[in-house]
Amino acid sequence: MEITSATFPATGGTAASPQANAVLSSDFETFLQMLTAQAKYQDPLEPIDSSEYAAQLAQFSMVEQQVKSNDLLSALTAQLGASNMAQMSGWIGMEARTTAPVHFDGAPLTVAPNPAAIADNVQLVVYDSVGAEVQRLTIPTSAEPVHWAGVTSGGAPFPPGLYRFEVESRAQGELVLSEPAETYGTITEAQIHAGQTLLVLEGGSIVAADAVTGLRSPPLL
Repeated sequence: MEITSATFPATGGTAASPQANAVLSSDFETFLQMLTAQAKYQDPLEPIDSSEYAAQLAQFSMVEQQVKSNDLLSALTAQLGASNMAQMSGWIGMEARTTAPVHFDGAPLTVAPNPAAIADNVQLVVYDSVGAEVQRLTIPTSAEPVHWAGVTSGGAPFPPGLYRFEVESRAQGELVLSEPAETYGTITEAQIHAGQTLLVLEGGSIVAADAVTGLRSPPLL
């Protein structure tokens, strides 16, 4: 069980970085030198309007404030990421309800179908890790969870590995809805990547934390 972060920098205060401040200070000095030279060498017959100086100063000030705001937002994002990771640590070991492929190790898997209301025939379609259909079962026309035993029609168990599920709803023989079915997979790791919290499930499936629709404690052995 591990908590990692691909983009989890050490954070302190929310002040702008010293490098950014040094760059802004240098640029501001250069800007003042340019304004001084502009005033010194202007055409005395056509002097520059003072309002132009004010506009240029205001423009530089806006850029300066934008850079500082960006630094503050970056620091805030890092702090929020740290807080989010702390929350996610409590999820490790829990079972997440998701449409991602889940690991089958011989124990039945709980599948949560959501068939169309008008369906008179609902089938659970099982796919292996390479996307090949390995089983098709008729299930009740309701949203009640069902248990996939993981055995063939002849009673032989399917090999351990990743499996995903889809539910096909038919009405009078016509397919009216086909959508992924949710299952439960054990969370083994939490990561932050590109500002997004990702959960690694047993077997290697990765799912975004905001795509998880439910959590439950693992069954007692």
